[in-house]
Amino acid sequence: MKISPAKENILKKVRNALSQSVPLPFPNSEGNSSVFIKEHEGLEMKFAEEFARLQGKFIFCTGKNEVLDNLQALADSREWTDVHCQTPSLVKQLQQLSFLNKGDMHTADAAITDCECLVARTGTIVLSAAQPSGRALPVYTPVHIVIAYTHQLVFDLKDAISRLKDKYQGDLPSAISFASGPSRTADIEKTLVVGIHGPREVYVFLVDE
Repeated sequence: MKISPAKENILKKVRNALSQSVPLPFPNSEGNSSVFIKEHEGLEMKFAEEFARLQGKFIFCTGKNEVLDNLQALADSREWTDVHCQTPSLVKQLQQLSFLNKGDMHTADAAITDCECLVARTGTIVLSAAQPSGRALPVYTPVHIVIAYTHQLVFDLKDAISRLKDKYQGDLPSAISFASGPSRTADIEKTLVVGIHGPREVYVFLVDE
């Protein structure tokens, strides 16, 4: 096949460029350090502020008994009769709640799950398919309740990915999702609609250890 002089000239330049290594223009900016400055305040406060800004509802609990009391009060105020949970450790912890697992996720008023971690800078909940709740439960019911612990707080998304890599030893789950508040979209006539692709409300119960 005959190659045109112009094409041959371009290929020659590409070959020459590949044969000579070019130093990075800004080596210190290539992921070696964070571009975001950490706040002096605690990660709990930072997460609460950012999560609330995204229309999430944050409840800080000083212990597991306070989680039970707050969940019962929330269920009573909303008249929930069935809240679904598939996480064995949470089911054991919450088994005394009368409304827990009275049906399945298709009829539940709300869902309770754990999470992989919480990102303070963006108010984000990190979830994965490796959790007992799977992919469906966190987005299926109209209300999603996450029970997390203070040791699960990280500052930035980079820290969350690093923690997942360490936890799963490089064999990452088939799906990792980043939930920042309730599901919402403005695709239709630029009007913001909440709960169109997932839960209308998202709660985080953060337990102080």
